[in-house]
Amino acid sequence: MKAKTDLKELAARESEQVEWKKNVADIEDVIRTITAFSSDFQNMGGGYVVCGAEESKDEYDFQKVTYPGLTSDRFKEIEGKVMSDAREKIDPAVTPIVDELPGEIDGQRVLVFIVPATGYAHSYRPSGKDSAAYYVRLSRETVEAKNGVLRELLVRKQALPPWDRRLSELAGIPDVDLLAFRDVLQQVGVWNPSVAIEDYFADSMRISDFVPSLGGKRPLDASIHPRNFALLLFGKEPTRYFPGAWTKVSFYPGKDRSEQTAERHELTGTVVGQAKKALELLKTHASTVYDKESPEPNASKYPERALQEAVINAIVHRDYEQEEPTSITVFADRVEIRSPGALPRAVNKDKFLAGQASPSWRNQSLAYFFNKLQLAQAEGQGIPTIIRTMKQLGSPAPRFDLEDAAVTCVLPAHPRHEMMRHVAEIERLIIQQDYDEAQSKLKPLLDEQTTNPKLLELLVQLASMRYRPETIGVYVAEHQLQPQDLPTSTVYQFAEVLGQSPKSEHQQIGKLWLEHVSKRSLEGDEVKRVAFALRKLGKDEQAVQLISKYISAATSPLAVPAMLYDVRARAKIDLAKKCMETGRDHRIPRERQAKAWELCRTYLDEAEADIIKALEIEARPREKEFYEKDLEFVRIMKDQARKPAHREGPPPPRRTGYGRPRR
Repeated sequence: MKAKTDLKELAARESEQVEWKKNVADIEDVIRTITAFSSDFQNMGGGYVVCGAEESKDEYDFQKVTYPGLTSDRFKEIEGKVMSDAREKIDPAVTPIVDELPGEIDGQRVLVFIVPATGYAHSYRPSGKDSAAYYVRLSRETVEAKNGVLRELLVRKQALPPWDRRLSELAGIPDVDLLAFRDVLQQVGVWNPSVAIEDYFADSMRISDFVPSLGGKRPLDASIHPRNFALLLFGKEPTRYFPGAWTKVSFYPGKDRSEQTAERHELTGTVVGQAKKALELLKTHASTVYDKESPEPNASKYPERALQEAVINAIVHRDYEQEEPTSITVFADRVEIRSPGALPRAVNKDKFLAGQASPSWRNQSLAYFFNKLQLAQAEGQGIPTIIRTMKQLGSPAPRFDLEDAAVTCVLPAHPRHEMMRHVAEIERLIIQQDYDEAQSKLKPLLDEQTTNPKLLELLVQLASMRYRPETIGVYVAEHQLQPQDLPTSTVYQFAEVLGQSPKSEHQQIGKLWLEHVSKRSLEGDEVKRVAFALRKLGKDEQAVQLISKYISAATSPLAVPAMLYDVRARAKIDLAKKCMETGRDHRIPRERQAKAWELCRTYLDEAEADIIKALEIEARPREKEFYEKDLEFVRIMKDQARKPAHREGPPPPRRTGYGRPRR
């Protein structure tokens, strides 16, 4: 049965999904477009090729489509040629659905090819050609897929594995730096000295469910070859196989490249080594502003966390098939970090610029290792962290330049270096315990910038050091501060100190602020700190709910730090202790005692499961030791809370606390 096509509805669709052909001078062009729609590079779900129709503009410059149609002979010629070549010259073959509609000219018909998307990358070999080519739709055009577009098409359709997972044909086990290999695996927590190096790179050996094997054998090849990501992580000379696998770090004293006194570093070796060295250089050069007049000349110029995330993103998510190096350039007023390779097409540009894009990885295996090495945030959190930390420091927003050949992250320097110099001086006075002088220097700065997060952090430090938490409550009241006007870190710092105030109204404000911040969308570190603050206030149940909400919203197991499971377990242990106290209180009716013991056992079972989960995720041996002690403690408590065996006869007498026991 032929499909029913509504031409008016088609005219209202996106132009990327419909191709209008009036005269069809080149039938092979129709077949190329059908090939592109079948491959569905833009994930549009296929498309329509309408022959005998023309797209134009009306007198008001709005889109207009006319349908003159085709003659009977031309209609049959186009249909026969397209259907024949679609079966014989497109690989894998496709079979468009054909629809026939009346044209606006009497006796002529409109020919519509309805092309569903498939799960394959289709190629087309025109007549007279020795080789086939792949075609895709880019905007309104059908173009031949070449270079990066072709590779991306093949990867999307699983005709080619992602670049980082491919076996390196020219490299072998001798190209692996054994010291770097051991160092990385020890830090990840999977090193076993009894396993041979060849076994680590075997097809059957996987160090995690989240990454493929480190190597393998090609068909008809007895040699073991490392995968591309393994060569980048622990190859002796990665640039021997990937010419662009190095990092250039340049420092210019001015605002452009015209200065002759520039300093340049060329970092080679493993990508882990490059990242660490680049961050060391930036910490020395780019993260400070120097003022020789100040007793504390070095003050933060860029958020260290933002610099780290930007550098790691550039190294991990770049296109290593390009020969251009990763480039980090430091000027007097900004840092520019250029990562070769365009933004992946699966990422929405507007959401990316807003820090709201869904996670998408060019080199997912690299991302896994950098995350386990504590060099990168949880998946998909790099860009949001850069934006957030720049804002919290009071710096201008970062800028992302999205080019066809690269993505550049620009971090502007903090505009108020003078203020930062004063901050450094106040920090020095706090360290030297000269609190009165520090308070006198902080007050005029706070009068100018009442909600500056860095200044408020110093105010909290002074209140804690001087044992005067009530000063925070006074400041909140004087300036009518509201938690929604402050960043998360400031809110929970204030809330924690307010909870220690001797005044009940301040304690109440602290509780309300903590409740407010617990409802925000928090990252792992923030969730942990808020949960700790809640527990200090005796709000264990709220701490459990906060962590549970974060865990349930996580996109993958890697997005949840092991510490959060342990913190939730400790909160449940404290709740179990309270239930245990209730269960042992003989002044309470026996039915309520029994319910208390039952709830106690439930909390302990859940705590045990959380700690076991933390042990599964955690790779660091020292942290595992702490979790194992927590697990041992839970199991001791479970022993104490075990339900007693059923006893025959009447229940034992219950003591009232005074006099003789009664029944």
